[in-house]
Amino acid sequence: MKAHEERELKLTFQSKEKIQCPVCETNFHREELLSGGGRLIAGPLTDELHRRYEPSAKYGDVYPLIYQSTVCPACWFASSEADFLNLPKDSIAQVEADRDQRLRDIQVIFPSVDFSTPRGLSEGAAAEYLVLRCYSFYPKEFSPTIKQAIAALRSGWLFDELHEKFAGQNYDWLGRLFKTKASFLYKEALIREQSGKEPLSGIKNFGPDTDKNYGYEGALYLSALLELKYGDRKDPIGRIDALSNAKRTIAKIFGLGKSSKAKPGPLLEKARELYDKLNEELNENDE
Repeated sequence: MKAHEERELKLTFQSKEKIQCPVCETNFHREELLSGGGRLIAGPLTDELHRRYEPSAKYGDVYPLIYQSTVCPACWFASSEADFLNLPKDSIAQVEADRDQRLRDIQVIFPSVDFSTPRGLSEGAAAEYLVLRCYSFYPKEFSPTIKQAIAALRSGWLFDELHEKFAGQNYDWLGRLFKTKASFLYKEALIREQSGKEPLSGIKNFGPDTDKNYGYEGALYLSALLELKYGDRKDPIGRIDALSNAKRTIAKIFGLGKSSKAKPGPLLEKARELYDKLNEELNENDE
């Protein structure tokens, strides 16, 4: 009976197939989240398109995001599962050269993080930071900038979760820092795509969370939302220009939404709410 209960309460499992790190050639198993069995109880969707989950009576708090990235437990090279084994050979030397610095940078925040054991919130936040860092070694064909933007936003969410559990550790400051970085990266990814410098064809799932793919329109929405919430406020004129551009972006989503029944409903609702908030701040600046 006890063994049966332990199986019932199992949250994750190790992949059957070993993965070989393309950088240091370490072999390891990827940790995967089991589905079903009351493990995930969906809660509200935030304005940042982040799905919150209610604690489970059996499993407690469950964070699907912490299992999304693939991280080598030896050299801490990280990326999405789809791109991990496809790191270009001419990038390997750069990733190797960065190894000691990325380990030091993570250990400043998380001195005892360990990717060879089951992941917790600390490993999840560290993993997304590593993904953000390591995508700088991928060429434009992989659409690295938008993937960095998603990783930065996810890092921000996980630091928010850490702040809720461990207040007073500056995790809230780190959460805002990473969301500010995400704001820059979303905007940069769209600029690069529109100028032809970096296509978005290398990404299949824009997320930004694990429950739904909000696609390109979701990226447009988040670029505008993050600008409103975390954009630069030091230059009032620049702020007005940025918010005006964000408002035009949201208007573009409305136009697309009227002709597309396939577009997720929650995105349109949140886009309308954001449009009103942008108008409100812009009108305040006019007074």
